[in-house]
Amino acid sequence: MQTIAAIATPHAEGGIAVIRVSGENAVNIAEAVFSPVSGRSVTDMKGYTACYGEIHDGGIRLDDGVLLIYRAPHSYTGEDTAEISCHGGVYAAQRVLTACFNAGAAPAQAGEFTKRALLNGKISLTQAEAVADIIAAQNEQYLLCAGAQREGALYRRVRAAADSLLSLVTLIQAWIDYPDEMEDEFDGNLEANKLNGIVAELDSLIASHGEGQMLRNGIPCAIVGRPNVGKSTLMNLLTGTERSIVTDIEGTTRDIVEETVTLGGVMLRLADCAGIRETDDTVEHIGVERMIKKLGEATVVLAVFDLSRPLSEDDRRLMELITGKRVLCIANKSDLPELADVSELVQRFGKVIRISAKDENCARVIADAIAEISDLGSLDLSSGFIANERQRLCAVAARDFTAEAVEALNSGMTLDAVGIMCENALDKLYELSGEHVSDTVVDSVFRRFCVGK
Repeated sequence: MQTIAAIATPHAEGGIAVIRVSGENAVNIAEAVFSPVSGRSVTDMKGYTACYGEIHDGGIRLDDGVLLIYRAPHSYTGEDTAEISCHGGVYAAQRVLTACFNAGAAPAQAGEFTKRALLNGKISLTQAEAVADIIAAQNEQYLLCAGAQREGALYRRVRAAADSLLSLVTLIQAWIDYPDEMEDEFDGNLEANKLNGIVAELDSLIASHGEGQMLRNGIPCAIVGRPNVGKSTLMNLLTGTERSIVTDIEGTTRDIVEETVTLGGVMLRLADCAGIRETDDTVEHIGVERMIKKLGEATVVLAVFDLSRPLSEDDRRLMELITGKRVLCIANKSDLPELADVSELVQRFGKVIRISAKDENCARVIADAIAEISDLGSLDLSSGFIANERQRLCAVAARDFTAEAVEALNSGMTLDAVGIMCENALDKLYELSGEHVSDTVVDSVFRRFCVGK
């Protein structure tokens, strides 16, 4: 393969920029553009060593910087790799990259360094996908999950299921080819139980996709309640800005105000909705309809009630609308005399959080409660999860083929048929991990990477 080069740091002004070169001629290219001040030869440098020197393009001095050398196979890509750190100007970095091209390097494509790590057996496909997830992480929980993926958490779970299937496929093939030489009877019930265990594991993996999406994109939260209960004040509290207009006039919020925030390591996609009430105002009525639609999309509902006023029919109508949803009941305006029948809220929701949305210390309390009712607080960050649609589709197909194999065993179908179903499931698991995967799938995975990674 060609020796490739790219800027590995963001294309913006900063303290330093890093130009990465990888391939069999990486060290020679580095020697062509970098002169150590010590006078030593770059080609004599051992792996995991660095030196300070001047960067040049032919006879033109470009900058001074630091060169790091990594020797194959002990590098990120598995190839000889050189990384040149120069001053972080946009033009300076681009000029050093051009010098590498002039010395024989080819421009790297999006994600090509990580793709080479995959092709050279340094990482699995699921680990490669986790690299992109680490880069895209916007909250602590997803960063930790993606880090566990990068260390092989998902790959190990998939590999364990694949190994179990492979054992059964091997056993079935042996029974088909050498029935007279098998010492024990083929125990269909025992093997069906093993397959059921694989189905359960794949079901667990598939279910983890929803949790992973919530961690990656944020938990959809609708803030609802009747007018003037403090929804917009709560929105401003959680976002830390004057995101929503707050007045004493009922019906101030007529459209949905949305914002994404991170609280206590949990990302929330907040939606401040219009207050629920009967109204003849056409615009406000549209706002109420949009609120009801947003309720259907929300994973968590922040239902806000006013402690300083008795519960109304609008409050009770809201309670009916949110039946069956994950609801955090917030009794607001705890700084005022309490007139609401809180026991009715407790009977309906079980747990009620008393707050004053004017108190900024309440934000953490609400964030912790949201994490609890969304089940993210109990998520095992190190166990591995389905991170994207490609992985989910592979897991679903593997699960369905395995379930079909169980039905085939229980119904007395031939071992040939059972074996084919298990092999199909095995192929899907290998596709998930990247052990058997087409170039088209690999290319589609790395399209979401930036150049230089």
